[in-house]
Amino acid sequence: MKIYRVGGAVRDTLLGRPVSDCDYVVVGASPKELLARGFLPVGRDFPVFLHPETRAEYALARTERKSGHGYHGFVFHTASNVTLEEDLARRDLTINAMAEDRNGRIIDPFGGRCDLRNKVLRHVSDAFAEDPVRILRLARFAARFGDFSIAPETLILARDMVRAGEVDHLVAERVWQEIARGLMEEHPERMFKVLRRCGALARLLPEVDQLFGVPERPDYHPEGDSGEHVLLVLAQAARMRFPLAARFGALTHDLGKGLTPHTEWPSHRGHDLRGEVPVLALCERLKVPAELRETGRLAAREHIQIHRLAARRNAEQAEAMTALLERCDVLRRPARFEALLLACESDYRGRLGWAEKPWPQGAIWRRAAAAMRGLNAGAIAHAAPTPADIPHHLHAARVEAVQAVLAEIRNQDSEAVPDFRQGAFL
Repeated sequence: MKIYRVGGAVRDTLLGRPVSDCDYVVVGASPKELLARGFLPVGRDFPVFLHPETRAEYALARTERKSGHGYHGFVFHTASNVTLEEDLARRDLTINAMAEDRNGRIIDPFGGRCDLRNKVLRHVSDAFAEDPVRILRLARFAARFGDFSIAPETLILARDMVRAGEVDHLVAERVWQEIARGLMEEHPERMFKVLRRCGALARLLPEVDQLFGVPERPDYHPEGDSGEHVLLVLAQAARMRFPLAARFGALTHDLGKGLTPHTEWPSHRGHDLRGEVPVLALCERLKVPAELRETGRLAAREHIQIHRLAARRNAEQAEAMTALLERCDVLRRPARFEALLLACESDYRGRLGWAEKPWPQGAIWRRAAAAMRGLNAGAIAHAAPTPADIPHHLHAARVEAVQAVLAEIRNQDSEAVPDFRQGAFL
């Protein structure tokens, strides 16, 4: 029995990147032998075991054969005579198809080290085409390694897979898992670029794909294209290291622009209200977790008002801001509202030449929300003449608290917030 460290741990060690976890392949052994040594079985489709002390994953060397469509359409074969090279041959990319023995010797039958040096993402063999999840993984690794290119033959193979309908058989949960992981990479915008280049974006995320080619007003969007704007917004969210909820809001905030009638281009009035429908459709199809779904929905519906309301200077400003804070359930869901603000900041900075512009609206909204939270809701409710008057009294007290914040801000710095024109952010 021989044990090898494999996959991402070997790749990241060679790249000098941190290794978060290690996977191992066991060659020349049977399940009985591992069980006798105290390993704990966890695999359902093929034998995977946890080390009795470290809990690291150890998988028996295996081969696989295509038996149907999609991610689950495989038959796996494990036996003591399966070689290490046969096991590595079933992996997706050459940079993930290397192994390391106990003496630190690298086994690299498919040129992974060469591709690491040349910064190329290349498939190991034509077996890549048998698993559509590998298209998502290819795109995700492009998002992780921002200076890597994709081998032309690998991109051609991915396009052929899409044309053959393989991605149509992907399980929704697995698609979302890869999308979520890709959103958290260093360059998430590259994931969506790769998916679009091979045609998978139109199949998996049509709501995002249809933004490309939709023009925008150049005075507010120098990049000139709704899809390119979303990519810039994602890049900004990653640059500022925002959490997943904010990045998902960045992805979904402008989906309503894909529904703007062509006769209204390049203006997109009402895209905030139109945006809820495609956001909810995307989330339903991919089974996006509820809290992220709500963040995405709020980002689509409220991002224009987040930008505008904090910049107003009229009598209705406090009332409108309070109503928005109540719609967003800021008192019970402060973390979600914070994610919404971060998505809006990404939206503002995600325009050509705007990356370093100040965005004071975020600080104003946070102060307004804090003022609402600081109210003694119990005392206000107790002072109401009847129970039916409580909601009105609470709302009025919140408006007064927000108004006090706005007055304080204006007294401190009358130029703290730019006075945007009515058409801004459309």
